[in-house]
Amino acid sequence: MARNPRNQMYPASEDLPAARGGSVLARLWRARTELLLLGGLALLVMTLLSAAQQGRWVPFVLVAGAVSVPAATRFGRNWVAAHFWCVVSRHRLQRTCLETTLHTRAGRIPLVLWITPTTTGEKALVMTRAGISAETFEAFGDEIAAACWARSVNVYRHRRRAQFLTVEIVRRDEAPGATSPGLDRLYGRRAWIPLRSELEEPPDLVALPQAG
Repeated sequence: MARNPRNQMYPASEDLPAARGGSVLARLWRARTELLLLGGLALLVMTLLSAAQQGRWVPFVLVAGAVSVPAATRFGRNWVAAHFWCVVSRHRLQRTCLETTLHTRAGRIPLVLWITPTTTGEKALVMTRAGISAETFEAFGDEIAAACWARSVNVYRHRRRAQFLTVEIVRRDEAPGATSPGLDRLYGRRAWIPLRSELEEPPDLVALPQAG
């Protein structure tokens, strides 16, 4: 029986195709953040052990400063929290694709190419697979929001390349005067079409020069 008959895109008599783990490269890409952190931590531990054997304490002082300074500032804590939620949302979005029909019959799920913090939550740049569209993601907006422990989800489709979409995860109200950190400016705004009529197309984040 289909897990989600409301948005089931396969026949009612057909079982939900099992999602696979994907290729090795796809798995490495999904776990890139964790792999980089583990690699950095291993390098740091090796450096500290080498310094301890040689009786040098400067590396310990540098590490203590690098950890304590961000933790003691509001900006540092906010930066760590924002990127922590980016990692959580990326994994929860991928889990939603595995648990629903947001994957192909062969079991391949869309690729989350990038995810960055915004003033209201996170925004993910997604490349869909054959057979999946931005409208399919919009149909599963409630499931994505629930999986990411968010308030709501907005989906935008690229104007010229329909295989690309952005999933905007809304967690909170936008603070007055706040600016979006991360790579939100790289996405732009004019190239994306909202899939819900009540969503007004936001202005471009980068001011364009006036003609004439």
